[in-house]
Amino acid sequence: MRDLSRATGTSLAGLYYYFESKERLLFLLQKHTFLTVIERLKSRLERVSDKQDRIRVFILNHLEYFLANQKAMKVLSHEADALKNGFAKELAEIKREYYHIAVDLLEDLKRERGLRVSPRIAVLSLFGMMNWIYTWHNPRVDSDAASIAQEMSDIFLHGAAGRQRKQRRSSR
Repeated sequence: MRDLSRATGTSLAGLYYYFESKERLLFLLQKHTFLTVIERLKSRLERVSDKQDRIRVFILNHLEYFLANQKAMKVLSHEADALKNGFAKELAEIKREYYHIAVDLLEDLKRERGLRVSPRIAVLSLFGMMNWIYTWHNPRVDSDAASIAQEMSDIFLHGAAGRQRKQRRSSR
């Protein structure tokens, strides 16, 4: 809280006036983040009907937010288990909603295409791929969110060699 006070130019007493504890501040940050990501996602999904494209929208939405808010994402990733009591329970419900949106999107694609994949394992793998972007993304070297989302979507939906195999076949 002292570091935050110095960084914002707000007195420590002023911070505690608005946030009675570090835990409450962390909770509010996480709650705002997840609700914002979910709200944006739902709005974007309303305009897309193709099952595969809906997964691509999910990935793009996630990456755009994470890359635009890298420092906050680092805090959220490292402090995910710091919340206790009612804070943890409320946040877990919001995170569960987000997870279930992803699972439902994959279930829809699975039914449409007859895929044989565990939606749980696939979605958790997808989150693993997306959530660590803050550790390696360098805007001076790496592509923007849309380009990375396209590539991650291709890897998730077709495998690392999936697109290459198709290109090789079509070039014969």
